[in-house]
Amino acid sequence: MTDTFDQFKPAPDANWWRQAAVYQIYPRSFADADGDGLGDIRGITAKIPYLAALGIDAVWLSPFYPSPLADGGYDVSDYRDVDPRLGTLEDFDEMVAALHAAQIKLIADIVPNHSSDQHEWFQQALAAGKGSPERERYIFRDGLGADGGKPPSDWVSHFGGSAWTRITEPSGEPGQWYLHLFAKEQPDWNWENPEIREDFLKTLRFWSDRGVDGFRVDVAHALAKDMSEPLRSKPSVADELTPVDGKDPLFDRDEVHDIYAEWRKVFNEYDPPRTAVAEAWVPASRRMAYASPEGLGQAFNFDLLRADWDVGQFRSIITNNLSQAEESGASSTWVFSNHDVVRHPSRYGLPAGLDYGPWLMADGSEPEVDQMTGLRRARAATLLMLALPGSAYLYQGEELGLFEVPDLPAATLQDPIWHRTGHQRKGRDGCRVPLPWTQEGESFGFGTNGAHLPQPAWFGGLSVEAQDGIAGSTLEFYRHALKLRGQLQSYEDLEWIGGTGGSTLHFSRPGQWQSITNFGREPLALPPGKVLISSSKLAAGQLPPDTTAWLAGSVQEG
Repeated sequence: MTDTFDQFKPAPDANWWRQAAVYQIYPRSFADADGDGLGDIRGITAKIPYLAALGIDAVWLSPFYPSPLADGGYDVSDYRDVDPRLGTLEDFDEMVAALHAAQIKLIADIVPNHSSDQHEWFQQALAAGKGSPERERYIFRDGLGADGGKPPSDWVSHFGGSAWTRITEPSGEPGQWYLHLFAKEQPDWNWENPEIREDFLKTLRFWSDRGVDGFRVDVAHALAKDMSEPLRSKPSVADELTPVDGKDPLFDRDEVHDIYAEWRKVFNEYDPPRTAVAEAWVPASRRMAYASPEGLGQAFNFDLLRADWDVGQFRSIITNNLSQAEESGASSTWVFSNHDVVRHPSRYGLPAGLDYGPWLMADGSEPEVDQMTGLRRARAATLLMLALPGSAYLYQGEELGLFEVPDLPAATLQDPIWHRTGHQRKGRDGCRVPLPWTQEGESFGFGTNGAHLPQPAWFGGLSVEAQDGIAGSTLEFYRHALKLRGQLQSYEDLEWIGGTGGSTLHFSRPGQWQSITNFGREPLALPPGKVLISSSKLAAGQLPPDTTAWLAGSVQEG
């Protein structure tokens, strides 16, 4: 790349996270070094050359802590250790050192809303009895009715059924109920208890001292709760983005930011300060508080992930989120796929507005995915995202163009959603199938002895081996795009450009380069400029439908 672009690059500093390309690793499905069918820490370390060649700035590591796996590792039984099935603390330290040697930062997932029911403190709470200090670490309440046999409220779990489970007291009698916004194996912490607050500060320091550069905060909007009696009615949590004003009994309460102000003080003890990004399913107007420099510093923006392939939606979302990021002092985040959603090449190959629940229950056959359209749009969306100011979050396997695996056999499904809904909702296993590294073999190179979720036969054709060095492959497209992004990305400015039609999204970035995306059904003439990269093949100066291109050179509106 020429000096024209280099002059716009800022000097490296503690704000590395503001425009980082972050690659999410779901460790149990990335690479298996010991052949037990489960991905592990040493498997990740072995693949660091692959990650470095991809061109990412950081890895976001989904939970790797000891866990009974009632919810894919998001049920933590020990916050300051590594699951022995995934490795040891020494393995973790070696991975961090190897990542840092490759100039890759590490963001660790932290799960502060709930623990595993196998956590030492929850087991103590069960044994200690009603009113004990041990029970005050969690949220226990007496049931309703003459015999206490009804749940304390009508609150519903995200995974189906009541958000309350009744325990058996040490005496053997039916006893109190405990709150769990997710699976019954995930009891919610009581964040009004100073002991919980102090213990999490200890955890943040533990991992920061081991070299972790930042934290992704799971369910960041749910820690503070109004548990005053009588408990307020809230019959459904189906719509996670229900507008709130900071007074909802369970979500996005104003008091949650007192917790994160304490965390920020810990982050700022380090040089450079540790970063954090909130997973907060809240209205956009409420998101800024989580991204405050006095709080976590950044918050996930899932708006594009939820949007249809529509130029108006994309432009509105990008404009609004850049404005909110500027107001909060943070940078925006952009994401299309992660461990909780149907992979975006599949989404874009399905009709807009489709309910993915019935589609998954039909094994992805009603309707079938238009894979050609889905992958073409997914590549265009990714290249557009990588051109935006802010952090770009990628999910393992999207660089291979992997589609959702909707037809996993029922007997293999692991997601608690499947079990808690009486087998009425499949859940998220289809995006968590272990990665294919080779074209052949029992688990396509994932490990030497199978995989914990079965891989479909078509995975081999999309494996790393099948795409490595192949011009036009999705893997090489991602490598090229990320390399260019690293060379081009500079100040967090964007200027919209008009005059190319109502189906086109076109903007310029500092350093005299531009991104243009055709959302329409007809080819469009490309504006003047040298093409740096395109998501699909270009022909005769035309930008095909469902295609993004980056061009060098300034553009005059016309």
